[in-house]
Amino acid sequence: MASTALTTIRSNCRKVMCIGRNYADHVKELNNQRPKQPFFFLKPPSSILLPGEGPVLRPAGVNMHFEIELGLVIGKTVKDLQTEDDEEILQYIDSYLLAIDMTGRNVQEEAKKKGLPWSIAKGFDTFLPIAGPIAKEKVRDPHNVELFLKVNGETKQEDSTELMLFRIPRQLSDISKVMTLEKGDIVLTGTPKGVGAVKTGDVMECGLRIGGEEVEEARMRVEVKDKGGNYEFAET
Repeated sequence: MASTALTTIRSNCRKVMCIGRNYADHVKELNNQRPKQPFFFLKPPSSILLPGEGPVLRPAGVNMHFEIELGLVIGKTVKDLQTEDDEEILQYIDSYLLAIDMTGRNVQEEAKKKGLPWSIAKGFDTFLPIAGPIAKEKVRDPHNVELFLKVNGETKQEDSTELMLFRIPRQLSDISKVMTLEKGDIVLTGTPKGVGAVKTGDVMECGLRIGGEEVEEARMRVEVKDKGGNYEFAET
């Protein structure tokens, strides 16, 4: 079941900012161009799925991919920030999360091809399972955390946050020059290589390790089921 702290995090979150293409091997696996500066997009808070709330729901016709990420919960206003200093940036972070940025890959690819926004691909209900919160005291260095995700017991993603192309201070600085980050907002810092599809009946298990030790608060297990209802993906 979701903790009171996680429930509060969701209710206080006004926006979820996501850093895209922040691991070189992930950029390659999707045949994308490596960015020259942090690239970010939004997910709606309504996509957040807390532990115990049920499965990730796959909309009809959607090829659904998993993307494991380290999340940040913003602790105070970040506006027009200019820093690349790790210690300075920690004052703006309240706690950490583990998150799966679920993506409708075929929805996204069609939008990219036609030059359309791809908010739908990221924004379906249940498309952001999270676990935590993880106290800052446990994450001494957010650039030295190992993320992993398994599907049906098979490891699909397993890499360290030290492989980020753009470190967290740069991410928050660049976002804050465009839009103010407010207390309670969530920032997802990008996904490493190994993303792939899940289908109905699959089970995703994920977590993070610090110094080789798994962090209990970050353990997550979530099933995949069909959404049903009236939506079905069709060409725009």
